[in-house]
Amino acid sequence: MVAHVATVAFLGLEARAVDVQVQISSGLPKFLVVGLPDKAVAESRERVHSALTAIGLALPPKRITVNLSPADLPKEGSHYDLPIALGLLAAMGAVDAETLAGYVVVGELGLDGRLAPSPGVLLAAIHASSRNLGLICPSAQGSEAAWAGDMEVLAPDDLIGLLNHFQGRAVLSPPPPGEAEPAGLGPDLGQVKGQESAKRALEIAAAGGHNLLMCGPPGAGKSLLAACMPGILPDLTPAEALEVSMIASVAGTLLDGRLVRRRPFRAPHHSASMVALVGGGLRVRPGEVSLAHLGILFLDELPEFQRQALDSLRQPLEAGTVSVARANAHVSFPARVQLVAAMNPCRCGHLGDPALACSRAPRCAADYQAKVSGPLLDRIDLHVDVQAVSAADLVLPPPAEGSAEVAARVKAARDIQTARYAAHPVRSNAEADGALLEEVATPDEPGRQLLAQAAEAMRLSARGFHRVLRVARTIADLAGSDGVTRVHVAEALSYRRQAPRN
Repeated sequence: MVAHVATVAFLGLEARAVDVQVQISSGLPKFLVVGLPDKAVAESRERVHSALTAIGLALPPKRITVNLSPADLPKEGSHYDLPIALGLLAAMGAVDAETLAGYVVVGELGLDGRLAPSPGVLLAAIHASSRNLGLICPSAQGSEAAWAGDMEVLAPDDLIGLLNHFQGRAVLSPPPPGEAEPAGLGPDLGQVKGQESAKRALEIAAAGGHNLLMCGPPGAGKSLLAACMPGILPDLTPAEALEVSMIASVAGTLLDGRLVRRRPFRAPHHSASMVALVGGGLRVRPGEVSLAHLGILFLDELPEFQRQALDSLRQPLEAGTVSVARANAHVSFPARVQLVAAMNPCRCGHLGDPALACSRAPRCAADYQAKVSGPLLDRIDLHVDVQAVSAADLVLPPPAEGSAEVAARVKAARDIQTARYAAHPVRSNAEADGALLEEVATPDEPGRQLLAQAAEAMRLSARGFHRVLRVARTIADLAGSDGVTRVHVAEALSYRRQAPRN
């Protein structure tokens, strides 16, 4: 007899169906796991054996073969422990095989039979719901699974609790959906004194989903401005919240079954490797650019990052996805992020200040800024110089306008874009492209003439030209204008980095 238990394998944000087949046959005692398992899956033999012993069941002295089908699909992770254990129990006659046929099973087993959390339960639940099946998962993740919809979820604390449920001795109650993540209270723009041009650029970036680079001396407030960004962005919609939560589930960072409602803000250290930023590794996992999906990826001290790591962001910033190619699998993760970066103008950081700048200026500035490639800078829509805050600004009272007022304008602009792109797979102006961009962002005749002159004078690339149009469209949305005019184009051009002359 061969017992079958349904589970899943994770490839990016896709859950693939896996059939756990367990056979107990005569022969020398042996426990084999086949079907392209990784080391974590192969080690499940010891965990399953110990867990069954802990609940008073001994494996028969026969040949036990576990096949994870399809055999050519890589199997990674510890969530195969529970389906293998239940398959063994079904093959031994301790559990009804027909009952197990109605569930997808995931979960890691402890040596004492307890169930430990494993990444990806939300994806497994969505997969089970699409197949009209129930889900069996650890109790710590029952609330996470309950978000997937109207389906049966069994979330026991341990293996013996699950067996008691199947035998009718102690029925498990369905877990309630976890609470939505509370809104985070970050820094308020009212704390930032001065820096009016930088605040305006921050508002435009938030309203249109544009990438932003702030360049200025140390202590000017670049990091504080970036930290204020989440406070002026609108909350995630329910569909977006589920999308972001799926990534957090795969990464194992979805705590207490709480659905993510606020936009992610990821700020990796400049020592981060290419794999840490874009994802990958021996067991492919999402990187920082995917963990920041629909949120902000903040790169402080931009030139201090490895050149190779920074250039690896070029494709995700353009396409909104990351494709990790391996010999045995190709995995894709979403990566629609806003890049917010900060940098000093030179290594000492005081270029332009005769009292503090080093003796190598301006040569040191050229060498320092050259660490960031031109193609990456060309993908940044807004470039703003953040000047040092004077003592006169610091003694002024707090600004009358804080994050709440700016957030209201940003939300109004985003609502305009939501209505505009309702029939298109586009969320914001930053994603508009091709014929759609020409339709919604073509300026009037004075604006067109100014843009043509500036494109030649500033030597804008085709990408830079279109990014100016997107920013101009966002500025027009903030102003409540139906069309893009010369004033909007002029302000958009003022934030564009001019190509260096030979």
